[in-house]
Amino acid sequence: MRILVLLIFLLWNCNPKAQDSSHKNELTVEFSLPKKLKEVSGIALSKDRKTIWTIEDHGNKNVVYGLDREGKLEAEVLVDAENTDWEDIISDTSGNIYIGNFGNNNNDRRDLAILKLDLTSPSASTTKVVQTTTFHYEGQTEFPPKKSGWLYDCEAFVEMDGNFYLFTKNRSKGFDGTFLVFKVPNKEGDFEAKLIGKLKLDGGYNDAAITSASINAKKDKIVLLTHKNIHILSGFTADDFNAARIEKVSLNHNSQKEGVVFLDDSTLLIADEKEKKDGGKVYRFSL
Repeated sequence: MRILVLLIFLLWNCNPKAQDSSHKNELTVEFSLPKKLKEVSGIALSKDRKTIWTIEDHGNKNVVYGLDREGKLEAEVLVDAENTDWEDIISDTSGNIYIGNFGNNNNDRRDLAILKLDLTSPSASTTKVVQTTTFHYEGQTEFPPKKSGWLYDCEAFVEMDGNFYLFTKNRSKGFDGTFLVFKVPNKEGDFEAKLIGKLKLDGGYNDAAITSASINAKKDKIVLLTHKNIHILSGFTADDFNAARIEKVSLNHNSQKEGVVFLDDSTLLIADEKEKKDGGKVYRFSL
C-alpha cells in the first residue's frame, strides 16, 4: 500500500498539467467576449465592480459597451464624441469613466484628447462628454518625427490624485523597448504633457510594446500590459518615474492583448482582440 501511494505521488509531481493547474500565476479564461466585439482596446470597472466597460479603437463605433461579470452584453452607450482612435478606458476612485482618444500610430496627430464621460449606469443608452482634456507631448516638435523616434503613440494611461499618467507605445524603427511617461492634469483645457520618465522594457515588440495600463487601489503599483507579459511598476513618485522598478511577469500566452484592469490588489482582468479562431476573451490573472 505504501508503495502504491508513493507511485501516485511521484506520477502527480511528474505531470506538467497537474503542476500548471495549481500554479498561482496561470492565465485562465474568465469568459468569451460577445461576437460583435472583435477589436476591444481597453476595459474598466464600474465603481460597484459589477459592470465591465469596454471600447473598440479606430474604425469602430463611438460606443461604450457594458458587460456583466459573466460577459453578457447589457449596454451599448452612444458617446457624443468621434472615435478618432480610442485606445484605453479607465475609471478613477470616484467611479468617473475616461476614454483615451490618443491612438497615434503614425506619430502625427495634433488632436490628442482624454474624454470624461457622464456614465454611471449600465441602463444608459447615451452619454455626454463632461470634460475634454486636450494635450501635446513635451519634446515632440515634428509630426511625424523620424521613424527612429516614433515614441508618441499611446494606448495606456491611469489616473492618480488628479492627474493622468500616459505610457507610450514604441513604434520606432529599431525597436528597443523604450517608452515615455507623461503627466497631464485631470482638468478641462489644453495642456503640454510633461515628460516625467523614460524607461525600457526587455524583449521584442510583443514583449515590450505597451497596450494598456491599470493602477491598484493603494496607488503603489501600475501594471503595463503587452501581448506576452505584464510589467509591474513600483517605486515611482507623482512627478518622477525614472527610478521606478520594473518587474516583468510572463503570461505564457501570446495574443493581441489590449486591455487590463485590477479586479482587486492581487488579481487582474485582461482582454484580447479576436483573431480568427483565437482571442476575443477576458482572462483572470493572479499576481
